[in-house]
Amino acid sequence: MEKRILGIGNALVDILIQTENDTILDQLQLPKGSMQLVDSKSSEKVNEKTAHLNRTRACGGSAANTIHGLAKLGVSTGFIGHVGEDETGEFFKKDLLAAGVEPKLFSSTTLSGIAHALVSQDGERTFATHLGAAIELSEKHLTPNLFEGYDYLYVEGYLVANKPLIIKAINLAKEAGLKIVLDLASYNVVEENREFLLNLVKEKVDIVFCNEEEAKALTGKTPQETLDFLAQYTEIAIVKIGKEGSLIKKGGETIRVAAFDVKASDTTGAGDMYAAGFLYGLINGKDLHESGRIGTLLAANVIEVIGAKMDESRWKKIRAQITMP
Repeated sequence: MEKRILGIGNALVDILIQTENDTILDQLQLPKGSMQLVDSKSSEKVNEKTAHLNRTRACGGSAANTIHGLAKLGVSTGFIGHVGEDETGEFFKKDLLAAGVEPKLFSSTTLSGIAHALVSQDGERTFATHLGAAIELSEKHLTPNLFEGYDYLYVEGYLVANKPLIIKAINLAKEAGLKIVLDLASYNVVEENREFLLNLVKEKVDIVFCNEEEAKALTGKTPQETLDFLAQYTEIAIVKIGKEGSLIKKGGETIRVAAFDVKASDTTGAGDMYAAGFLYGLINGKDLHESGRIGTLLAANVIEVIGAKMDESRWKKIRAQITMP
């Protein structure tokens, strides 16, 4: 029977800005490569300071990106989030529906969340995120029926800003028989919530994704040591190591998957797409290496474009490559 994946995360719309150099990051006091939460005033300042630069708009949020990617691969998906009753919120909902995702959205009169993603010349992205209505999703919105009919719950690490929400979501999902997938999100988020995330991984998580920086922030160890540590507590652990590819461990089996040699235009969404590809492989009975290869394929494709979204012609090419022997 077809496996279904439900995501929960911050419903955001990304404003992708191509910077001319990194001086703008210093001016805005944004550490390169980080994800900084900002208030509405700071968000407006970013908007004004970058008004002269090229920009595009796309639906974002880590978990929403992964769910969108899974839907484009034909997986039955849903997404739980919170938006504002405004044009931005409507844009977000329409984007989910267009991809075939079941929207499980709550709303309020607060402005929808916006993430300004400043893309450096080397493809690195730096986020100034104003969560707006996205952060209003709370444990009070969650009921058991939201999780019915799904097999996996995909949780973005950014939700640790609301610990009662993440705990209730995981507990309700577990009660409904879902497996829990956690992506650690960003090194600074991990640093600030290290103990909570460690306990979560040890007690509740079945599959965990992190990159090299997040791994170090969580354990203080090397990628391989972190992989071994995480695999003690989870069914599958994945540590992505950039141009070196990724490490995957299940039980006593460790796999290394090489990265594809591509020119990076923008790393936005690379981790989210890797997770989408890996999970697609997993639920379709592929082995760890092939699942990792599909994840790598999606990540390689998304870093060739600006933003976390790819056009239909690229998706068509990806789908053809996945089904090849």
